[in-house]
Amino acid sequence: MLAYDYPVLGFFWSMLILFVWVAWIMLLFRIVIDVFRSRDLGGFAKACWVLFVALLPYLGVFVYLIARGGKMAERNLEDLQAQDQAMRQYVQTVASSGRTADELTKLADLKAQGVITDAEFAAQKARLIG
Repeated sequence: MLAYDYPVLGFFWSMLILFVWVAWIMLLFRIVIDVFRSRDLGGFAKACWVLFVALLPYLGVFVYLIARGGKMAERNLEDLQAQDQAMRQYVQTVASSGRTADELTKLADLKAQGVITDAEFAAQKARLIG
């Protein structure tokens, strides 16, 4: 008896094959991108890896994962950390500009109420704007 003797099992078998094929294609593209992104490989080594993966796809993918899978994860982690740092700097920049505007508004209110003089206002404004 084959799985195709039962229509439901045939459907599940087809879905499993499709899932494995799509996962392999995604992994193949990820590896090719990682080869070109790698800074520790020279041009000749990159060309060799791409040819190996293109000519012997299944074997090439598995050999690449065994040989360079750890470095692939390290590069991915470095990229994620760089993106996180850039996002944190952006958020701090945006948050500090809003805080500066609030402080300038408070200083203007204090000046309007007569609590601080024009000279004190100018000094504090220069300090905030930097």
